[in-house]
Amino acid sequence: MSGQFEATVDVDRPVDEVFAYLADGRNDPQFSPRVLRIDRIPEGPTAVGTVFRSTVKDAGMKTARVFRVTAVEPPRTLRWAEESKNLVTASHGGYDLEPLPNGGTRVRIHNVLEGHGVGKLLVGLALAAARKDAPDFGRRIKAAIEKEIPAS
Repeated sequence: MSGQFEATVDVDRPVDEVFAYLADGRNDPQFSPRVLRIDRIPEGPTAVGTVFRSTVKDAGMKTARVFRVTAVEPPRTLRWAEESKNLVTASHGGYDLEPLPNGGTRVRIHNVLEGHGVGKLLVGLALAAARKDAPDFGRRIKAAIEKEIPAS
């Protein structure tokens, strides 16, 4: 079993700046409390093939995660695929950004969660939790971006 969750939020910052912030996955701990540490390999701008290695805490357990960037189309599209072999993974996901008439940006994040082995029994619970948290996750993204990028 697999399934998708998503969140959409309007951010009061220009699309180019929002894209740059989100493309640097090292910013994830600012809005995702489950991310304890994250590194970008190689250093430099995020591009197709860039890898983000992280340590996350889910349901009280720490796990290592590896995501590879699969598409970068500034300032609108960023895609990734999880390469780690955990019980539940985000097989693919991404950000879609849309400039708004007021100079802000509509951000849509989406992930497809997939269970592996015993994780096939757990993925439904993980999806339910992710879907329940999605509106708050969107609000955390908005708050972090607006805090980190000064208003013009």
